[in-house]
Amino acid sequence: MDVFWVSLFLTAVTAYLLWFTFISRSLRGPRVWPLLGSLPGLIENSDRMHEWIAENLRACGGTYQTCICAVPFLARKQGLVTVTCDPKNLEHILKTRFDNYPKGPTWQSVFHDLLGEGIFNSDGDTWLFQRKTAALEFTTRTLRHAMARWVSRAIKLRFCPILRAAQLEAKPVDLQDLLLRLTFDNICGLTFGMDPQTLAPGLHENGFAAAFDRATEASLQRFILPEVMWKLKKWLGLGMEVSLSRSIVHVENYLSKVINTRKVELLRQQNDENNPHDDLLSRFMKKKQSYSDSFLRHVALNFVLAGRDTSSVALSWFFWLITQNPMVEKKILHEICTVLIETRGNDRSKWVDDPLAFEELDRLIYLKAALTETLRLYPSVPEDSKHVISDDVLPDGTFVPAGSSITYSIYSSGRMKSTWGEDWPEFRPERWISADGRLFIFQEQYKFVAFNAGPRICLGKDLAYLQMKSIAAAVLLRHRLTVVSGHRVEQKMSLTLFMKYGLKVNVHERDLTAVVDGVRKEVVRVNCNGNNCHAAGSSAVVGGGGGGGEVVFGVY
Repeated sequence: MDVFWVSLFLTAVTAYLLWFTFISRSLRGPRVWPLLGSLPGLIENSDRMHEWIAENLRACGGTYQTCICAVPFLARKQGLVTVTCDPKNLEHILKTRFDNYPKGPTWQSVFHDLLGEGIFNSDGDTWLFQRKTAALEFTTRTLRHAMARWVSRAIKLRFCPILRAAQLEAKPVDLQDLLLRLTFDNICGLTFGMDPQTLAPGLHENGFAAAFDRATEASLQRFILPEVMWKLKKWLGLGMEVSLSRSIVHVENYLSKVINTRKVELLRQQNDENNPHDDLLSRFMKKKQSYSDSFLRHVALNFVLAGRDTSSVALSWFFWLITQNPMVEKKILHEICTVLIETRGNDRSKWVDDPLAFEELDRLIYLKAALTETLRLYPSVPEDSKHVISDDVLPDGTFVPAGSSITYSIYSSGRMKSTWGEDWPEFRPERWISADGRLFIFQEQYKFVAFNAGPRICLGKDLAYLQMKSIAAAVLLRHRLTVVSGHRVEQKMSLTLFMKYGLKVNVHERDLTAVVDGVRKEVVRVNCNGNNCHAAGSSAVVGGGGGGGEVVFGVY
């Protein structure tokens, strides 16, 4: 009998090894181990996961397949992961066969307690209904004005005074933390018209903000554990599941009070044409449809989650890149000063009276290019995943079976030589600007997917640019930043590309004298006769125009 069991065991092992040899040869990418699949490599590179994925993709031509569970019957289904950053594959997944690649049950299960069936955690008809409803609101000019109002107030009354105090006291600040607070206050104001004041003097903790942070962190922890394990911990009330439950109760109670108060206010102001409430929540509540309080809470939470971390993280990497690339900083300052000389005159004290207006921000082409270049190299959401509904073949010939998952690496898509050329590692905003320097040029949509693409492309992209440009211009106009000596700037392995140790910077007073002198030397004022204007040197129109008028030319 012992011989029988030994023989059976050896036969099973031999059969498994033969199967494993066959399956491992059909997979490209990181090394696959018996039973454990590619998990050892994932664990070994956990502190540099995004770069590790990018290295594998560059070695495999933009797509590879691996398995996280090298077990028969699972390795080609639930255990199989296809990783890609090929623009044609991204278009196929995010647009052409959009319905075949939903977020899927794993993603929805992880975030359901916090986000419910909100727009960022739903698929199918549920997602489509919310998307159409929200899209109507994001196209309105009044929402843009609302965002500008919240951003300008926070910059002028809170953010700039904090940086000014840090400069005068010669104390370093964690810029990432300040930006997180700033964008959280802004997105809460835009979403449901309430100011949590996390950036108020003293930087005190706000109960809602703290509960929201704990709930988000606990939800992200679920991705690390197998679903059965975190569900068991939830049932037993263990670990971070306890924190998640308590935090969600706090968040929902806060939002319920906001919603109930807003209902009363809207009833009182039905006949008031000057209704002051222009936030997203009020807009949903004013519609003819009757939405449940639960739906409204999830609408608010989904937009807060999407709008806070993404902009603040992008700005953190932007300011760090600026400290490493002084020539880019000089060009941005040149552009800002060129615009402000025309719009606010030569008195520099007027330049910092108020944050830049719409018309001024819209003309900052080079600044927008620098922010976009930041997102190419350091996208706020570095990786995203989809569930495969039915068997399919990607444009590059890769077969993806039903039940498997696809990770599309946004981080890697901005770091491929085949897509961006030999200079892909360089921080070069010029790649986003036309040859004459006048126009911002978006690359092909599926080459640059930092704002997603296809039907799920970010609704708030224009608002994000508005906020980022306003904050960036306000800081650079007033201050020169330097990274604190010895401070380590590293990526935090999370769904959002935070800096692991924050961004500790010293704040110095900005001296614009040299920049302004440079602008004045390059500005040539000429009288235009009809449509014939002549200017010396290489230049780009920054304002004015028309027959017989005066045109201001400046180099961008």
